[in-house]
Parts: sequence; C-alpha cells; structure tokens
Amino acid sequence: MLFDTIAAISTPRGEGGIGIIRISGDKSFEILERIFNTKNPNRDLGFYKFNYGFIHDNGKIVDEVMAVRMKAPKTYTCEDVVEINCHGGHLISEKVLELVLKNGARHAEQGEFTKRAFMNGRIDLSQAEAVMDIIHGKTEKSISLSLEQLRGDLRDKIASFKKALLDVTAHVNVVLDYPEEGIDDPLPSNLRENLENVYAEADRLISSYDKGKKIKEGIKTVIAGKPNVGKSTLLNSLLKEERAIVTHIPGTTRDVIEEIINIKGIPLVLTDTAGIRKTEDIVENIGVEKSKKFIENADLVLLVLDASRELESEDREVIEEIQNHNKKTIVLLNKIDLERKIELEEFNLENILEISAKDNIGIEDMEERIYSYIVEENVEDSSEKLIITNIRHKTALEKTKDAIRNIFETIDAGMPMDLISVDLKEALDSLSEITGEISSEDILDHVFGNFCVGK
Repeated sequence: MLFDTIAAISTPRGEGGIGIIRISGDKSFEILERIFNTKNPNRDLGFYKFNYGFIHDNGKIVDEVMAVRMKAPKTYTCEDVVEINCHGGHLISEKVLELVLKNGARHAEQGEFTKRAFMNGRIDLSQAEAVMDIIHGKTEKSISLSLEQLRGDLRDKIASFKKALLDVTAHVNVVLDYPEEGIDDPLPSNLRENLENVYAEADRLISSYDKGKKIKEGIKTVIAGKPNVGKSTLLNSLLKEERAIVTHIPGTTRDVIEEIINIKGIPLVLTDTAGIRKTEDIVENIGVEKSKKFIENADLVLLVLDASRELESEDREVIEEIQNHNKKTIVLLNKIDLERKIELEEFNLENILEISAKDNIGIEDMEERIYSYIVEENVEDSSEKLIITNIRHKTALEKTKDAIRNIFETIDAGMPMDLISVDLKEALDSLSEITGEISSEDILDHVFGNFCVGK
C-alpha cells in the first residue's frame, strides 16, 4: 500500500479562489500527463515550477489550472509529487480529483501524506505531530512551539539522551560479556553522570508539559455565578460580539458555551456556564451539574457577583463550590453602574475587581488581571528552553525516568548487572517511542488519524 499512488484535495472544501489536488507516488507524473495539456504540447514541464494549461477528460476541458511537478526525494513525502491548482469550487475540485483517481491513483487516507513523509524518513513521529499542532494552533506562541518541534529540536534532544544511554549500555555489555577483564566498577563516574543528566533533563521536560499544554490548548477559564448576575453579558463583552443570549429571566443559559479568546498570545478557553442554583427544571439542572464539573476542571474561575444586590444563598453556594476545589479565582463585582448593596466580609475573598459588563467598565483591567495570572503560572515565557506539549511524549519520558531510577537503585543495592541492562533497554525503547523508531500500529493510527485527508 505504501508504494501505490495516492491523491486528495488538500484545501478546505467549499467555495474559494483555489482548490489544490495533491498526488504522491510513482505514477504521479504519468497521471498528470494523461489529464493535463499545455498550450504547447512539446513544452517540458520541468520540476518545481508552475505550468499553465487545462485538465481534460478524453479531450473535453474540465478546468483551467496551474500544475507543478516535484521530483523525489525533494518533496513533502519524499516521493514524486504533483499539485494541481484548479478553481476553488467544490464541484470542480471533486471533478479533477475524480479524474486523477480514474487514471491510477487511490484516494488518500487521513494524514497519509504526512505518514509517508514519516515512513520515508523525512521526519520523525514527533515532527509529524508538530505538523498537526501547527494546523490547529490557536495563537502565535503555540505555533512557535510547534515550529520548534517541527524543526527537530525535540528529535535532537532525544538523540542526545539516547547517545548518553548507549555509552552506558556499551560499558555494561563489556562487563557482562567479558568477566575475565575484571572490571569491578559497575558504573564509572562519567557514565553515572550521563544517567544523572538524562534523568534531570527528562524531569525538566516532564515538568514543562503543564506549561506547554496551556500554551497549546489554552487556559481553561470558567465564568461562574448564580443566574442573572451577568455571566453571558461578560462573555459577550470579552468576545466583542453577541455570542450568548442575554435576558432578565434567570436560567436563560442552560448549557455551557465555549469560546477562545487571545490574551497577549495565550489562548483562553472561556466557558460561560449555567447559573448555579437549586431548580426543579430537569434541563436547567443538567446545566447546573455540568457547571460544577467545569469549575472542578478549570485552571481559572471568573466568579461573577451582582454588586447591586446583597449576597444570597445561591451566591454562597457558588462561592463554596469554588473554594471547595481551591480554584484560582478572580472575583468580579458586576453591575457597578447601579447602587452597591453587596457585602463580602463573611467570605475571605481576594483578587476582587469592580466591573460593568453591560457598559464595558473595568473589562480591560480584568484582562490585565487575567494576564497577571498567566504570568504567575509562568506560561507566557516559553522561549528559554524546549517545552513538550504532547501527553504521549510526557508518558514516554516518565518511563525513561523510572527506568533510570531503577538503575541507580540496582547499583546502590549491589544487585546483578543484568538488571541494569534490562532497565537501559526500557529507557532506550521509551525514547524511541517519541521519535517513532519503535511504534505500534495503534499509535501510528492514532497520530495520523487526527489529520485531515489532504495532509
């Protein structure tokens, strides 16, 4: 299957200026020759340059296009590649793709072009994952991290880990294979230092995951409060659009509404929740329970209280729910355009801001306060060292770290050297999982199954 020729539409479906059909495999040039005519039939199409002409079906013109041929191995997949730039209508793109398939190509599976780049050795598995992260990047910071990974920074770090471990492995093998040499020291100081360095750096990378995950996926921020305190108005104010329905009727929001905003380069996954209160309405009650779950899983809670009213039992229930989960919270006293009646002495609340979501008062101060939280979490500074953003990488590094810890314990306990050899193999295999040198079909299916078909 790897050596057949595949094709797919690589641009988004629907109407647009251009639709690109990508072909990869040994028959790419042959297929283009069958369906593409230039004005000068004797013209050499060359490589890496656009050629103007027409796609035809047995002489009948289908579309006016630009076509480019790219010669293996200097292509995305390391195979012969053709890209046809046709007009971007859904129907015409499908018609050109249909002709390509009819003339010898197979429809590509999800992520198959990138999978071929991996299988043909142009990129490793971590770089393939970076391609997907770039496609789904929410901010410049998240894309920057993905570009570092695509460039091979993580691959190079893993290679340095493996070299250090292989030096240790070579020594252990000599001790085991040539006992007559009388090598008493199971691990000389320089090789122990190798292990200590890999252990420390793996630990640092593992610790960077939480930061990387927030930069990549966003800081989960929940707008919480009882019904009718202005949560949906606040969401609309932050988004600068009427995203949520706003009425004076309590319980209007019955389900969560999730949107993403950008706070100085960090994505904030903003969730407007149903007002928390006791209710007999079955549908609203489901929304209330979901709100509590979102608070439990939030990185940051924006607690909205109505400053024009005294605290009520429903307010207290929300505050207790947040404090029970010990959540980082910014308290927003909303409706300061009205007479203030709220008193907060009974609760030990900090980080309080006065706003009017309706009149857009205090919103900029709130955004600055949110960013202060980001700074406290050390999420904004991602330039100094390599950061991982993928749970698969974190898990593999944890296994590497555990294996090295076992090696130290084995040596300190004076146990047989054979056990060190086993743990060294475990550490090396775990690192190889990151780059894809050791990968099960399930892992590959999971990674490339998240791609779009044309990538």
